[in-house]
Amino acid sequence: MNNQQLSPFLKGMLLLGLLFLYIPIVSLVVYSFNDSKLVTVWGGFSTKWYVSLFQNEQIMSAVKLSLQIALASATAAVILGTIAGFVLARFKRFPGSSLFAGMMTAPMVMPEVITGLSMLLLFISMQQLIGVPAERGFFTIWVGHTTLCMAYVAVVVRSRLLEIDQSLEDAAMDLGARPLKIFFVITLPLVTQAIASGFLLSVTLSLDDLVMTAFLSGPGSTTLPQVIFSKVRLGLNPEINALASITVLAVGVLVIVANYLMLNSQRKRERALAAAMRESNAS
Repeated sequence: MNNQQLSPFLKGMLLLGLLFLYIPIVSLVVYSFNDSKLVTVWGGFSTKWYVSLFQNEQIMSAVKLSLQIALASATAAVILGTIAGFVLARFKRFPGSSLFAGMMTAPMVMPEVITGLSMLLLFISMQQLIGVPAERGFFTIWVGHTTLCMAYVAVVVRSRLLEIDQSLEDAAMDLGARPLKIFFVITLPLVTQAIASGFLLSVTLSLDDLVMTAFLSGPGSTTLPQVIFSKVRLGLNPEINALASITVLAVGVLVIVANYLMLNSQRKRERALAAAMRESNAS
């Protein structure tokens, strides 16, 4: 009875939450087609701000740089984070394990101002001592973003590995498989979804980062968040609405495709497991 009485209330709260989240996004998309230069005054339907956006060399250059950094950072973060997550999940006790775990999760809880400042001082010291990096730009931003994203990937992969039945790996080892082959043939396919989630999360974090990038960027290496922030400070620009609308569309398509691929992979594994169980029962 109580559940039936609370059900409309919970549905209402859910609806209000969704409206609170998506109404600003919908209004942003609608006003990206506004003919007026005033973003809060409707002047008729027009796509001129999309044309103007693609002709804006500053924004297009920032988009290209941000995508390059995001993909490079996500790739490096997935490789390093997967290794770190595997170590944390499979080698629970070793000398310095607590310190290692703390250092891996530190970038997640450390304020980005502190992280960005410390990395800036590190790069300045390295430049004075060995001359590398020669200047702040793509490389320094890539290192900073990789450091931040790697922590999230390690946590996601570690959580997935802790859910996996380790007897599969033990059985393969008993049959004579070497640890490296076990990792690539058995363990890695089982954590593919976690790795994909970590990669997408890393891309999002890299594209969204502003604070750390402000410390690690230099002349000629302005990312998209920096361009948007500088333009918004001078006043709202309809081109930013168009850019945000394209971003929303791209993220939505990416999320739908990723979810479809993950669900499809999960169904295949479930069917394979069911077939194996039927064969085992038949024998």
